[in-house]
Amino acid sequence: MRSFTSVELLIDQRAHRFLDSAPAGGARSKLTEFVVFGLKQGWACIFGAALLAVLLAARLWYPDDAGLARNDFLTLAAVVIQILMVATRLETVRELRVIVLFHLVGTVMELFKTDVGSWSYGAEGVLRIGAVPLFSGFMYAAVGSYMVRVYRLFDLRFARYPRRWITAIMAAAIYVNFFTHHYLWDARWVLLAAVAVVFGRCAMHFRVFRRKFRMPLVLAFLLVALFIWIAENIATWSGAWLYPSQVDGWQMVSLDKLGAWFLLMIISVVLVAWVYKPQAPEAEENASAEVPLEAGVGPRPS
Repeated sequence: MRSFTSVELLIDQRAHRFLDSAPAGGARSKLTEFVVFGLKQGWACIFGAALLAVLLAARLWYPDDAGLARNDFLTLAAVVIQILMVATRLETVRELRVIVLFHLVGTVMELFKTDVGSWSYGAEGVLRIGAVPLFSGFMYAAVGSYMVRVYRLFDLRFARYPRRWITAIMAAAIYVNFFTHHYLWDARWVLLAAVAVVFGRCAMHFRVFRRKFRMPLVLAFLLVALFIWIAENIATWSGAWLYPSQVDGWQMVSLDKLGAWFLLMIISVVLVAWVYKPQAPEAEENASAEVPLEAGVGPRPS
């Protein structure tokens, strides 16, 4: 199992003292797995959740006449969150590299997308590049933080994972299409079909507490994209940024953005694979013990 940070190891040890007495079968066992799954997901989202909380707090309580512009406050708050994540060992320095890469990839896209009018930010503040406040890159970093943390917390393994050079080419094509579709033919439907072909046979194996589960990787992409879309609705309601359709009054983000976030997940997975090389599931040696979304009791994680 991939190593925890020191803080996570302490939490894991204390959690096991409490959970080891949980029944190994029946409804209570399933309820325990469900609760642990939710807690782990929440822990994996801690960066994004903290940033989203700051966005909402700034929308509700940040004074309009403050000496520090709201966008600058959000940028400084995001920097503090990132520093605390590393200082408290909630993220490793190794993981920070891929999170910074998410930040850079996202900021470049933000500069282009705001220039062509895909969305816009308030013009206040000095901590920005052109029309893009610097806190925007941290929103992509939050996705990166979730990806690397969930990889460790659930000990993710991948059956029939495609060759990494193929996924790298696909991720590059997706990233380029985010720019070129404004001037050339939009290839997103071709790219979505390519994702289905390349990743269609891949299954993600993960451990919650005692049990192991598996899920089609494409379905996992879709579920994460859905939750990001929900968070995006909250963020745009807070006024962090606005799409053209929201300028005259807030409305829900278009469902078309689900496709964009789904494709962004491919880029995310490829970047995370730079830190964690996808490993085949240990359960392949005992595959008959697992079934989709149900599984027998496994040994306690090491």
